[in-house]
Amino acid sequence: MKNNFFEVLRAGINSTFQDQGRENFYHIGLPFSGAMDNRNFVISNALVNNEDNQGVIEFAYQGPLFEFNGENISFSITGDVKFKIIKKDNTIINGECYKSYILNHKDKLDIISTNKSIYGYLAVSGGFSLDKILNSYSTFSRANVGPFYGKKLFLKQKILINKINQQLQIKQVKYLNSKIEYIRILKGTNYDYFSKEGIDNFLKKEFVVTKLTDRMGMRIEGPKIENIKEKNIRSEGLVKGAIQIPPDGNPIIMLSDHGTIGGYPKIGVVISADYDKLVQLVPNSKIKFKLIDLHEAEKLYKLYSLETENLLNQIK
Repeated sequence: MKNNFFEVLRAGINSTFQDQGRENFYHIGLPFSGAMDNRNFVISNALVNNEDNQGVIEFAYQGPLFEFNGENISFSITGDVKFKIIKKDNTIINGECYKSYILNHKDKLDIISTNKSIYGYLAVSGGFSLDKILNSYSTFSRANVGPFYGKKLFLKQKILINKINQQLQIKQVKYLNSKIEYIRILKGTNYDYFSKEGIDNFLKKEFVVTKLTDRMGMRIEGPKIENIKEKNIRSEGLVKGAIQIPPDGNPIIMLSDHGTIGGYPKIGVVISADYDKLVQLVPNSKIKFKLIDLHEAEKLYKLYSLETENLLNQIK
């Protein structure tokens, strides 16, 4: 059989190809993009013996439905996801996340939905046959940059899969997508623009994730954060996790497809170790922030990296 491919029977919501992102293009207005939840991304590839940065399909809320055509492959799904495999004889297998499965010719894979989270990941053995755009498989759909002209998955699309000569193995790992009590932050470049009461509100009270959240940013609502200096500033560079405070006092957290510059004061920035947990918060989730220093943030990132490495070492 010449080609292995998925045919898209349902595209799902916000289904895109992603890897670990596109470096060094901020100067032309392109963010890093990449998988929102990096730990779930790397685990999905490890479960099917792929390289760490092989492109995968990221989906949100409702996932895609595929029909597989070709020689047997293995796949894995990570996140908090409900999915099933519909065999060609119509037998149904209810899937389990963090475990690889074998797909045969004409089997269907139905990624029904994420559960108490937003993003899930699908990796296949050998990887998807994709063109790198600006040295990345990541899709930035707002600028039509990425594989398939930077488009989200679409109906009747055929997605080729690389075939590699290996013995397909079933692998799994135990992992729980746990919550944390606080999202930890560092001081932003405009931290001193805000009143003591505004900072106390930000650090001591709860905020709620709104429905105005996507790969670009997360809007949250709560007590107003008073600005006592300038509510608009000259536009300057932004980074992933930066927390801007617009004139209405409700924070906006910059996520993976964020704009590369912005003109709202920045009260803080989410530490890298907490970013995966942040992006998986569904609308109406409650957020509390905790201010830490750079030294502690570095220690937490080392711990996060070690935990991820230990998870990958457990896959067998």
